[in-house]
Amino acid sequence: MSPADPVRRVALALLAAAALLPAAALAQTPAPIRIGLIAPLSGGSADFGTSVRNGAELALAEINAVGGYLGRPLELVVRDDKANPDAGRAAAEDLVLKEKVAYTIGFCNTGVALRALDVFETAKHLLMVPCSQGTAVTTKTPPAQSHVFRLAPADHMNARFLVREVVERRGLKRVALLADRTGYGDGGVKDLTAELEKRQLKPVYEGRFDLGTRNLTEQLQAARAAGAEALINYTVGPEQAAAVKSRAAMGWKVPYFAPWPLSFASVLKDAGADALEGTLMAQSVIQDGANERRASFLARYTRLHPTEKPIGSLMAAAQSYDAVHLMLRALFQTRGDTRGPALKAALEDLQEPYRGVVSTFDRPFSKDDHDAFSDRMIWLGEWRNGRIVYHYPADAKMSSVLRRKGE
Repeated sequence: MSPADPVRRVALALLAAAALLPAAALAQTPAPIRIGLIAPLSGGSADFGTSVRNGAELALAEINAVGGYLGRPLELVVRDDKANPDAGRAAAEDLVLKEKVAYTIGFCNTGVALRALDVFETAKHLLMVPCSQGTAVTTKTPPAQSHVFRLAPADHMNARFLVREVVERRGLKRVALLADRTGYGDGGVKDLTAELEKRQLKPVYEGRFDLGTRNLTEQLQAARAAGAEALINYTVGPEQAAAVKSRAAMGWKVPYFAPWPLSFASVLKDAGADALEGTLMAQSVIQDGANERRASFLARYTRLHPTEKPIGSLMAAAQSYDAVHLMLRALFQTRGDTRGPALKAALEDLQEPYRGVVSTFDRPFSKDDHDAFSDRMIWLGEWRNGRIVYHYPADAKMSSVLRRKGE
């Protein structure tokens, strides 16, 4: 099956549906389906926010090239949340209450998402989160009543994955936690601590810091003094760079683990390849040539956004791209009904699988589960010579296989 097959299938479906429309309807200029998009396009989180927007733009370009939804083009209405909770809420209110977009794709920063969630829930407006991983994003409101869905690994999965790697696979018991003082950091510490407690362990040190911190030597020295055998750092790109630079300056070779923000291109630019060498992070997708669908996506993405080299966040771009295509399938299932309850019901019972860049999504959601990922869809990535690669050779050999949630 070629990488273009999913697009061809959409095109054939569109042509078949269009053939059933009366000639008068086809002659009219179709109104676009307006989709809200909220992401941090400026500030310290702009690298993954820009990737979210660019991934969505690529998906829209493909869909519109074959006729959009039954001849109706898809159109993005973009808002910059600046990684600021108040700005994120204002953007949500603007898109939902004023612009009245059909549905919204958005949020990278957990604290920003949490501040805005009730806007979507109160209005019964469908929100698809392609980026923010905070556990509370899809659990603040029970899924059965919620209109919030996510196409990204939840942090309780990342925490479980990292603690299993550190404690069970490597046998390291003395774990130090670092985290910023945001909703993201709070959630990460909560999830990691809970996973350690399941193994009768406690962090030997917990170091918190504010966003904007450029030197974490004090926290790292305290972790070393506490006898830490491993570090797990929950924060976004700039502060990941600060931590690895401080660690390198100390000459401390303790194993360093993090969730996905460690993989951002801005971290490499700020910290340098030497400081990052050997550090490890949870990933939903890693760039490689073995998977035809991913290789095709990367080629098309680069053609559409040639100045973004390297991609700010491959995960954010791929998950946003997949989110747009998955929502198109929900639209077909509702026959174009964009009301939140209709889209919610469709997503909870998707009839057709979608072969995406990150995975094949086959019934990814249910009434009781609005997270499209499971633990087995996470890989361990490693910075090596300025590139992110699979840490385990066995994973690299399996990279041509798209892991599914239910398998």
